[in-house]
Amino acid sequence: MAKGGPYAGGGRPWRRTGPGHGGRVAPAAGLGAAAGAGARYFKKSHCHLLRDGQPMSRYRFIEAQRAHYSVRLLCHVLGVPASGYYAWQQATKQVDSSESPAWEEALVKVFGRHQRRYGTRRLQVALRRKGYRVGRQRLRAAMRRRGLHALQPKAFTPRTTDSTHGLRCAPNRLLDQPKPTQANRVWVSDITYLPLANGEWAYLCAYQDMASKQVVGWQVGASMPEKLITSALQRAFWSQPPTPDLIVHSDRGGQYCGNAYRQLLRDHEALRSQSRRGDCYDNAQAESLWSRLKTEVLELRERPVFADLADAQHSVADYFDYYNHERLHSSIDYQTPYHTHQQLLQLNALKCPA
Repeated sequence: MAKGGPYAGGGRPWRRTGPGHGGRVAPAAGLGAAAGAGARYFKKSHCHLLRDGQPMSRYRFIEAQRAHYSVRLLCHVLGVPASGYYAWQQATKQVDSSESPAWEEALVKVFGRHQRRYGTRRLQVALRRKGYRVGRQRLRAAMRRRGLHALQPKAFTPRTTDSTHGLRCAPNRLLDQPKPTQANRVWVSDITYLPLANGEWAYLCAYQDMASKQVVGWQVGASMPEKLITSALQRAFWSQPPTPDLIVHSDRGGQYCGNAYRQLLRDHEALRSQSRRGDCYDNAQAESLWSRLKTEVLELRERPVFADLADAQHSVADYFDYYNHERLHSSIDYQTPYHTHQQLLQLNALKCPA
């Protein structure tokens, strides 16, 4: 929507002084003669609108006075482009049309259901699947009008990786490899801190399928020993029987170099893979998951912390259930991770008949 033209906001000199006006504002040519006494009202309203300085209020004034004066004349005197007025008029008509309330009502419901976690891209897809084809510009305008503001992912601290432990790390088996297109071929893992209200930390380890984005296993604990990652990995194996030569990729943290972790991988014929030293991008998918979780859970709270360990466990469980089954993911064609995971498993079964 246009917000005024080159004269909006005071760019055009409003005083036309000269002989016969004594430095006072001269009426627009023909306006006083056409309106008679009404011109005095117009001049006062005009000055009021100039103090207001908002093109929207000028457009409303033009709409109210267009029966008495031409739109072109009103726009000229008020210093707004006629094209801006007509764009505002068209947008107003669209809001008042019979279609708009239906899709806007659907917009509010979808936005509320996902608790500010959807921006215009996901909202557009969700509305299209409900039968409403709405452009992102119209979505932005409707959201702005209704005061709907989506969450924005933020960087998080602190980092958990300590690669100075002296333990033997595995090579990065994902280098120069194409992205997996089958489920349960590559899992990525990481550990992150969860802030608690008492100033302490809880620790979360999760495993995520690289192709489908589904979180296949996770564990929250009060500390981060090796058992934290082996418990999460065991849960992943229970929920998703691994394929032979499954690659489990992580950073270079000492927990991922322990004997129990390596033995658990061997028991399931899985291969260990770890990031290169000093390269945070090697495990970018896991880092992205933490960013989403902390924004979409903690930013909705009055204080961005969990009440205690139990609250952290329940909140993470609820979020991962939502993330897997409801949240549309842009990198998998705006499907849910669970839906994509099941599709990939079915395709793999068709390719490999018993």
